[in-house]
Amino acid sequence: MNQEQEYRSGFVSLIGRPNVGKSTLMNNLMGEKLSIVTDKPQTTRNKIRCILSIPQGQVVFLDTPGIHKPQHRLGERMNNYATDTLSEVDLILYVVEATSPTPGAGDQRIQQLLADSKTPVILVLNKIDLASPEDDIAQMLRVYGKGLPVVRSFALSALQEEQTQDLTDAIFAALPIGPQYYPDDMIIDQPERFLAAEIIREKALILTRDEVPHAIAVEIDSMKEKNDMVIIEANIFVERESQKGIIIGAKGEMLKQIGTLARKDLEALLGCKVYLTLWAKARKDWRDNEASLKQFGYSKR
Repeated sequence: MNQEQEYRSGFVSLIGRPNVGKSTLMNNLMGEKLSIVTDKPQTTRNKIRCILSIPQGQVVFLDTPGIHKPQHRLGERMNNYATDTLSEVDLILYVVEATSPTPGAGDQRIQQLLADSKTPVILVLNKIDLASPEDDIAQMLRVYGKGLPVVRSFALSALQEEQTQDLTDAIFAALPIGPQYYPDDMIIDQPERFLAAEIIREKALILTRDEVPHAIAVEIDSMKEKNDMVIIEANIFVERESQKGIIIGAKGEMLKQIGTLARKDLEALLGCKVYLTLWAKARKDWRDNEASLKQFGYSKR
């Protein structure tokens, strides 16, 4: 069998409840940070394609929003992004938590979706570093994999990067022989504006903690190169004036901190100096407004 015949490629979706560590796992599999990570559920809002290329093949990861009970149009849109991928991919990584020994209502719904899709599944029991000593890891894998087309199972800690290389090998082994879909040097299918907005949103989520949960959206107003520097102007939208005050902070300190942290990641992403200007704005109930969802990049797919 020659090299061309041995080349494996395909599309792999990461599916699971909110906050089970899908984005952390994908970043580790990719070897760099491409999806924002916080300790808050429902951080990922879009279906993000990340491309991992090695000489033996290419895998296109789809990091999807956590499947949850929606409370607004944005939540419905996020669920649709996640479930739509089940019929589009060659393999599914079903990520669950070792801190939940048995499936709750959310995982039961996901298991039904996976069983109906009949797409091959690799079961990933994540956060084993947080499991209790008396927990039976093997039993958890059996319980979560029951009735599903599971081809391999892994128990690991994505945060500590345990066994992620073994998982990568298993993913490529499960993919069909196929073509190269993207150039070797392409690692994500989103434009720099999208990544810049995600970096700013991540910092706002981290710094505001539970005060402004998921009412935050970021829109890049302009992004220009000038004298070996990228000048970015961005708006941070929330739903209420009180939330806007939290984003700004006393004497503008919170907005300044968000900008300082975001600028460091943006400079690493773009490979040059970044001048970042942020504004905080309130737009009432934007998560239930179709025009706002479209403006912020959450249009129907």
